[in-house]
Amino acid sequence: MILLQKLLVGSLISVLSVASFADSDSVLSVRLTAGKHVPFVLKKVVDVQKIAQLTGADSINKTERYDVYGADLGSMFNQGDKTYLVFGDTFGLRSPGMTGGGGQDWRSNTMAFTTTRNPSHGLKFAGWITDGRGDAKELLPSLKVDNVEITKIPTNGVSVGKTLYLYYMSVRHFGPPGVWSANYSGIAKSVDSGQTWQFIKGAKWPGNSNFIQVSAYKVKVNDHLTEIYFWGIPAGRFGGVKLMRVNARDIQDIAKYRYFAGTNENGQPLWSHRMSRAVKIVNNPVGELSVIWDPYLQRWIMMYLQGRGNVVMREGITEWGPWGKAITVATQEHYPGLYGPFMNPRYMDKNGEYIYFTLSMWGPYNVFWMKAKLVK
Repeated sequence: MILLQKLLVGSLISVLSVASFADSDSVLSVRLTAGKHVPFVLKKVVDVQKIAQLTGADSINKTERYDVYGADLGSMFNQGDKTYLVFGDTFGLRSPGMTGGGGQDWRSNTMAFTTTRNPSHGLKFAGWITDGRGDAKELLPSLKVDNVEITKIPTNGVSVGKTLYLYYMSVRHFGPPGVWSANYSGIAKSVDSGQTWQFIKGAKWPGNSNFIQVSAYKVKVNDHLTEIYFWGIPAGRFGGVKLMRVNARDIQDIAKYRYFAGTNENGQPLWSHRMSRAVKIVNNPVGELSVIWDPYLQRWIMMYLQGRGNVVMREGITEWGPWGKAITVATQEHYPGLYGPFMNPRYMDKNGEYIYFTLSMWGPYNVFWMKAKLVK
């Protein structure tokens, strides 16, 4: 279940307190102290509901007016009072009854934003990043040539001050369901609220690395230091999770990223500048993942697609674990073709007892807004 055997019998306690929900992704203060083993508290996830469809002509946002008839993913990150939702391959007009990706006006990636504070009825988009025609525009251009670069998919974003950062993967080829190959993953930035984007030169991870798809979260260590943690998986949906972090001020310098390399005899984390030393913290198979801090559980929670199966959740004692058993959240039986569950710390009720998340479904090829209850 977990590779961090020392932590399972060790002496690490993670004490976290919410410092601010006002800006970016939930900013936390972290203190690590020695103590007894911390038990897992998440018992099950219940009352899963589909609240609303967010994209497509049948959605609450009527996104056909932005030439968005089909889109997937919808990972979220915050800046100020805005929440940005980043979508993968996006299409215009589609044939009636069409299944899966496809349609007119293919864009590899698009972005909407919202200022919704009450998520109970869905997220109402305040707008999209658009082109001169008013259509949702492609943020990061791709070659769209199979076996060269078929698309560029954003996997998550984060804001640092007034700058937005997108982590994306350059996909070379899509194989069987859940299997694809990548050229590399990289970072792009925007200093004008997402209107234009610039690739950061030299900020790339190899296509065979474990950091092709990431989930980002900012942790405020003290008044002078904010670190960003990235839980990463390889291309496809069958790898395991590894972890890296960087000082927020060094986000553009890949040489400053540090990789979790296990723990010492006292259970304290070891960080290496060498990516090759990164160790797996959650075993295979893991597809599109999302990690946030949940104040109700006082634990990290990770949600992801389990291979070609169901969407599951694990709780984590620290950013690197130990991570609890996989608990089913949503099944293929109830939501055929489900994938891409993405959470945001801004969207929860009762201090995190109820969480909201986006979920893609392959059949309608659109993104839906979901709700679930966590039971301790």
